[in-house]
Amino acid sequence: MGRVTASAPGKCILFGEHAVVYGQPAVAVAIEQRISVTIETLDSASESWKIDGMQFEPKRHPHVQALRNRLWQPQMGAPNLTIRISGDIPPASGLGSSAALSVAASAALRTARGRWFNTEDTTQTESWAEGYSSQFANEKLYSIEDQEINARRKGEVGNANHYVADESIADVDECALLAHAVEAIAQGGRASPMDASTCAHGGIVLLSDSLESQEEYLYTRQLKMPEGERIWHLHSINLPLSTEEVFLVIGNTGIHAPTSHQVAKVAAAIEAHPERMKEIETIGMIARRGIQSLREGDYAAVGRAMSENQIMLQSLGVSCPELEDLIRAAAPTALGAKLTGAGGGGCMVALTTNPKQTSEAIELAGGRTLISKFGNVGLSIDETENLPLWATQPDA
Repeated sequence: MGRVTASAPGKCILFGEHAVVYGQPAVAVAIEQRISVTIETLDSASESWKIDGMQFEPKRHPHVQALRNRLWQPQMGAPNLTIRISGDIPPASGLGSSAALSVAASAALRTARGRWFNTEDTTQTESWAEGYSSQFANEKLYSIEDQEINARRKGEVGNANHYVADESIADVDECALLAHAVEAIAQGGRASPMDASTCAHGGIVLLSDSLESQEEYLYTRQLKMPEGERIWHLHSINLPLSTEEVFLVIGNTGIHAPTSHQVAKVAAAIEAHPERMKEIETIGMIARRGIQSLREGDYAAVGRAMSENQIMLQSLGVSCPELEDLIRAAAPTALGAKLTGAGGGGCMVALTTNPKQTSEAIELAGGRTLISKFGNVGLSIDETENLPLWATQPDA
């Protein structure tokens, strides 16, 4: 029996939520809390898939079902699996739990099945005989139809001459791309790639409608949404070395507020009063100041930008009294604090050099807290045993 365990971090948004919908930049940071996915082959071929000991139901687990159709196709001979999911990211909190799950599960499945290459040089994406990459056309990947997809490349580039099954073939871009696709499928065709990219790459990720010359370019994502095609450019922000140690303290209100409702609320406000687009543009300006401060390692300025961003989000009507209570409680011991995500509930985040004091203050105000280092590692393969779990055939 084979086994693979992979994990990925959650995320929180430092700047730009809501404004990113209107073309402004947004910045997310990977948090210390993670989701871990372990897959194992079942002892009996007659057993069906299981998740956490329960029968697998595709409608209850749309992310896993979409990944199965793209990486572990039963009709192509993939064996049945049992999946265990664990972690310390609270679900439905705006901290990227579903994206972290999708990134970790895609990495585990890819490692478990291996990859065919068209040459013995496995260091270049161009040598992949099958798989998903920013460098390939990926129209089928985002299909919301519930069907199995074969990612074998066509023609000479698809000649499966060399097979590798070890943890080296888990690719961060592939896992981020898969996670974005299955997030979009699970959300009715709408999803920003920010969560998937941050959970896969770790560190700090900048999403923008334009190429940012001062940041490290990662790739471009395109998605045909019901409202039209969107194009995003993803970048990594590299922090300078600093002697100042800063932390994120995340406070959870425990109130669930669906993202779609909050996005629609802002859209309705702008439609009724077009002049309010100035508030969106102001959030974009604040985000760009915050990005410059991150680049310079000026965390006091980063904190100020976060607090200014909160004032604008409050003006847009996406905050709530419970979030405001936690933000006020954090303020005396923090460099800056704001809601993170869609708002209306969910979480706030404080940037601080005194995580214990800030956490205690938030909890006294009624929040449940998580403490995270600033900028954390992304996807990792944590355990492998008896690879491959599915030795795919070159003509699959």
